[in-house]
Parts: sequence; structure tokens; C-alpha cells
Amino acid sequence: MTLVRVKPIREYDNLHNSIKQYFDDYSSFKPSINANAFTPKIDVSEKDSQLIIEAEVPGIKKEDLKITLQDNILTIEGEKKNSSNSEDREYFRTERSFGAFKRSFTLSDDIDSEKVNAKFENGVLIIALS
Repeated sequence: MTLVRVKPIREYDNLHNSIKQYFDDYSSFKPSINANAFTPKIDVSEKDSQLIIEAEVPGIKKEDLKITLQDNILTIEGEKKNSSNSEDREYFRTERSFGAFKRSFTLSDDIDSEKVNAKFENGVLIIALS
């Protein structure tokens, strides 16, 4: 007869890691009608009493972006156009996403609409609000 040392904590860790992996994988699914729709990633932070919004918008020209601030709602709109639809190419794989997007953020009442700065560099839109 062979004795086997049981380590219940390790078994619990294995189960925990499996469940965590399942939910991590599940959370990456996007409930969207168009799975290839472009949605920019956004970071919102605060620095020196300014609200900073950074949006990753690679492949979009500055003139194709529209920023509005009305009734304390900041809206960023644009469209990433598909330049790879070429008649003379046969594509084997396309992973880039394209399309129009619109993201809106409700801001606090103390934001001064006259003190908004926006800059666009290296595919990142940076909006600073005071």
C-alpha cells in the first residue's frame, strides 16, 4: 500500500485559478452586433486638479475626430476607415477593426467649459478639463 500526501490547499488553488481563467476569458467577449466594430480604449485620470481623458485612436486623422462638450456631457466621435479593402489583394486574415464610434462621459458641474485643452499625438487624443 502506498501513502499519498494530500495537499488540499493546492487543489483549492488549482480550482480557483481555473475559475478565474474562465471568467477572465469570458470578460474579454464584447456583446456587440458587429464584432469588428472599432471602440477606442479610454483612460480617465486626474492630475493637478485637471480631469485627463486619453483615447487611443490609431489610424484616425485629427480632422476625422469631433469633440463636443454640452450640458456637462463630453462626447468624442470619429470613424476609423478601412483602407485595406483593395480589389487587387486577397486577404488571408484581417484582425483590425474599423467603423464609426461615439463615446460620451458625464462630467461634474464644476468643469469649466472654457478651460478645455485637447491635443492629438501619436494616435492618442488627450483632453484636459479644468
